[in-house]
Amino acid sequence: MADGKKIATRQSYGEALRELGALHDDVVVLDADLANATKTDIFKKAFPDRHYDCGIAESDMMCVAAGLAATGLVPFASSFAMFAAGRAFEQVRNSIGYPHLNVKIGATHGGISVGEDGASHQCCEDFALMRSIPGMVVMSPADDVEAKAMVKAAYEHDGPVYMRFSRYGASVIHDPDSFTFEIGKGEVLREGTDVALIANGLLVAEALEAANLLAEQGVSARVIDMATIKPLDEELVLKAAKECGRIVTCEEHSTIGGLGEAVCAVIAKHGLPCPVERIGVNDEFGHSGPAGALLEQFGLCGGHIAQAAKLLRRN
Repeated sequence: MADGKKIATRQSYGEALRELGALHDDVVVLDADLANATKTDIFKKAFPDRHYDCGIAESDMMCVAAGLAATGLVPFASSFAMFAAGRAFEQVRNSIGYPHLNVKIGATHGGISVGEDGASHQCCEDFALMRSIPGMVVMSPADDVEAKAMVKAAYEHDGPVYMRFSRYGASVIHDPDSFTFEIGKGEVLREGTDVALIANGLLVAEALEAANLLAEQGVSARVIDMATIKPLDEELVLKAAKECGRIVTCEEHSTIGGLGEAVCAVIAKHGLPCPVERIGVNDEFGHSGPAGALLEQFGLCGGHIAQAAKLLRRN
């Protein structure tokens, strides 16, 4: 597993909301009885009159957010990924996506790293669900710095946005003094020529670790932080496919419907002869356990990514 300073991006989300609230009076935040867990309580303490607790009623919360957006406010609707993307899918689709309202969904506790909460809460399908909604932006930040910049970019974007934030600590890999973020653009963190590792969320740090392991074996790996899953940075994907010839996608999400399939679709559309290995959660549910151990068990770690890249080069 990647080492270094770690900050759960749900914490970054709460802090970014507070910063936005101080700058923009039209920012309002909704939660579904989980403000302490999603960290929207950070915003609530600073702006109690602009924070709305909708209770354990996520579907209702999305409709309230839609109504607030229709009046010109910019609502950030927050809950666990399982409830924000799963339970409330129909309301997100019909009340937010269909009228293309300016609602931002901040979903925490996504993926296997939810840990001890178990399979019922380990949402590994949210990217797939949200990608399917026309006009929805879908993003997952690599670290604290990117998460905060992403929240600000979401506010500035006109239209619905889905962001997934982690419960588990994410290694801080960006410099806050120099980092810039743009929706729909990936970032090359490390140059390489033999294989490209395209990752998002917690697995960006693991991809960097994999690149270090591969370098020790004489393999040059390019590492790309693809925080925006939709719209995908197709130009960067095609450049990696042409220059590296092999791609490994890395995500804490099902291999069905997420970053991996989005990358494969671009390569197939352009008819490039570039093999792709998708690292993610296979067609299975998770289970309860410590987050770090689960990431290792499901192969969402630097060592497994490096092994997959080596096998891909041999084939």
